[in-house]
Amino acid sequence: MIASLLSMLAGCSGQPVASAPDHGHFVDRQLQFEGRTFRYQVFVPARAASPGKRPLVLFLHGSGERGDDGVKPTLAGLGPWLKENRDSFPALAVFPQVPEGEEWRDRNARMALAVLDAAGNEFQADPRRIYLTGMSMGGYGSWELALTRPTHFAAVVPICGALRAPRQARPGLLVDQVAAEADPYVATVTRLRGVPVWSFHGARDDLVPTHDDRAIHAASEQLGAGFRYTEYPDTNHNAWDPTYRNPAMWQWLFAQQRTE
Repeated sequence: MIASLLSMLAGCSGQPVASAPDHGHFVDRQLQFEGRTFRYQVFVPARAASPGKRPLVLFLHGSGERGDDGVKPTLAGLGPWLKENRDSFPALAVFPQVPEGEEWRDRNARMALAVLDAAGNEFQADPRRIYLTGMSMGGYGSWELALTRPTHFAAVVPICGALRAPRQARPGLLVDQVAAEADPYVATVTRLRGVPVWSFHGARDDLVPTHDDRAIHAASEQLGAGFRYTEYPDTNHNAWDPTYRNPAMWQWLFAQQRTE
């Protein structure tokens, strides 16, 4: 799988980056933003895996990884998969963190984009190959950030997310960018038309129901936007592990590239 990614990315390489490491690894960073210090992690690929100007994947964690240590976001979802494939993964990956009790909204959405910009500048990411993915609460956040910057990301992969709060106990879990829309699903597809999107969900998910992802997919079909949607028939909430293990997802993701 990774070999095919490497061959596909080799033709997109820019000037060599002298500081590229011999082995893929995580580095700690922090950002002073709107009166608060936010810690985050950056995965830096091995020199052999990504010898030139590198693509970048922004990962948004779920509810269980909130805090201020900057490390928890690497412990579920994309992080564990990267640790297993650290010397062959061909992209930078950035892991911002939401404080306890908060969502990927308002300041935290702005913070994630500021972290993305800071890491992209520091590690010389290819601006044509910036990708966005997130799981659960981070799936909501993926829609939020994609709608905030609809011309920024080369592709978006939301996993077990939604647009509206799935239950009364957590009314703050929603996507602000389309919260006031009479039909947020059509509004989402309309605003992101032309952005490659592939969303994933477990059919048996009892935490975040499939309703919103199915509605977005239906709106995409109606409007001819071409969004992809995969639903795992026997999976509950953890749709992220099979998604990040899927070679077809990575091959599709890294094949996307912004032209402007």
